[in-house]
Amino acid sequence: MKALSRGKQRAHLMRDRVVWQAASLLLAYPDEGFIRRLQLVEELSGHLRGRAQHLLRQTVAGLWRYETLDAAIHYVETFDLRRRATMYLTYWTAGDTRNRGREMLDFASAYRDAGVEPPAKESPDYLPVVLEFAATVDSRAGHQLLATHRTSIDVLQKALADAGSPYQYAVAAVCETLPPGDPNRVQHLTECGPPAEAVGLQPFTLTVPARRDSA
Repeated sequence: MKALSRGKQRAHLMRDRVVWQAASLLLAYPDEGFIRRLQLVEELSGHLRGRAQHLLRQTVAGLWRYETLDAAIHYVETFDLRRRATMYLTYWTAGDTRNRGREMLDFASAYRDAGVEPPAKESPDYLPVVLEFAATVDSRAGHQLLATHRTSIDVLQKALADAGSPYQYAVAAVCETLPPGDPNRVQHLTECGPPAEAVGLQPFTLTVPARRDSA
């Protein structure tokens, strides 16, 4: 029975890693690798079953409608021009407060503890980066980071659903891999916004939504 239980745990973990990798590819900025990433997600989703597979394929189907340039424009309009749809996870838990710098250090420390350096060109709490880390480097540490910031992911998913974006399904697939969130907390943040404090952030400072040279 214990062996069976461990086998099921390994199967669930492998499923989660596939979901995280697929969602990371879908949530990346649509550059010259956009079409290839959609093809990879189609291949990855073939290893899944049930709701997660269905959700990922809905995002793929929605994005196939765009040429790469149009997809890039849609991406910027979706994530960079809507504060509620930010993919920086500490924004909703710490806002513009001193706690945000400390929370981002938690992400950077998790990466270093797993033997990798935080990304040089992106904030360590950026959802596609966290998903890639969870899928390919340290699934347990990555799961912990995602679960701790489940509320931020839920707020993002709700914003994408309200906007009718195909990205909503990829984020919903990620939610399928995490413990249940707190709907009351999500509603509160959606209505009232994140914590606010007029201080500088160290050692990380970024603008939300982030400025993108490619945009």
